[in-house]
Amino acid sequence: MSLGYVIQRLLIFLLVIWVAMTLIFFLPKLVPGRDPVMERMTMLMASGGIQAEGITRMVEAYRSEFGLDQPLFVQYLRYLSNMIRFDFNYSLAQYPTKVLDLIALALPWTIGLLSVSVILAFILGSLAGGLLGWPKTPRVYGYLLGPFLLMSSVPFFLIGLLLIYVFAFKLKIFPIGGGSQFGQLPSLSPSYILDIVYHSILPASAIVIASLGGWALPMRGMMITTLGEDYVILAQARGLPPRRIFFQYAMRNALLPQITSLALSMGTIVSGSLLVEAIFRYPGIGSLLFTAISAFDYFTIYGVVFFIILAIALATLIIDLIYPLLDPRIRYQKQ
Repeated sequence: MSLGYVIQRLLIFLLVIWVAMTLIFFLPKLVPGRDPVMERMTMLMASGGIQAEGITRMVEAYRSEFGLDQPLFVQYLRYLSNMIRFDFNYSLAQYPTKVLDLIALALPWTIGLLSVSVILAFILGSLAGGLLGWPKTPRVYGYLLGPFLLMSSVPFFLIGLLLIYVFAFKLKIFPIGGGSQFGQLPSLSPSYILDIVYHSILPASAIVIASLGGWALPMRGMMITTLGEDYVILAQARGLPPRRIFFQYAMRNALLPQITSLALSMGTIVSGSLLVEAIFRYPGIGSLLFTAISAFDYFTIYGVVFFIILAIALATLIIDLIYPLLDPRIRYQKQ
């Protein structure tokens, strides 16, 4: 891999981030008559949070505080400057809390839940797909193809609702929602860690079950394609054990496209599974984004979406740079 290619990928990475930041800023501005401060104040007034008297002066004060009374170009430059410094301003819905503080509180919950769920679904789904494509697999495994097709088309949140109904509402084995027991102070004690794991079992199970088909079906297709390659046929002709051919020759090469998908999935970990976290009331990034959208909290939306785009772009950059190490046949330079 040449230095020029690395520089090119870094420039493309920065360009993607800049274009995404620009779109995040201008798209809400295209909606006519949309004033986030006025909408927030109207919602508070409707709920009895503030009185109608003096609301105009309050809106003007908030617009001045957030810089919304400046020309659009000035707002854009100020916005870019803040984004570069990871300063996403104050939350409109939870003022005077900073958006970055809200993200810092929610991010560890999402990373913990989604990283374990995605990796577990990747391992189980890829192994199941490889076995479905392997000709020496017992025929009984072929009956798994139908359930995998079904699971690949069912949204996460529907499986989450089903798990809540069966295991939380009917059987009462797991809690209905939340990240930990209400009122319990965070700590590194074994009891608190076990409580977090206990509360994360249902949302993690919903993500794993819904993701298995998405990992297994592409892996099955790649395994069938790989079995026709010369190196697999040569390994079989040499009389190598089927287990060794399966893992070292077939699975190892069929996994390469899956690794690309895994990298992109790890990038989307920051966004969380929005509706899964919402229905389980799990205190992650997905719930934070859902709450921000519901409350028209534009600054929080800006911050969360920026982190999502940054994570996906960074994951794509990393997989581009390390792919030649995973597959020596790939070269990013002219011969």
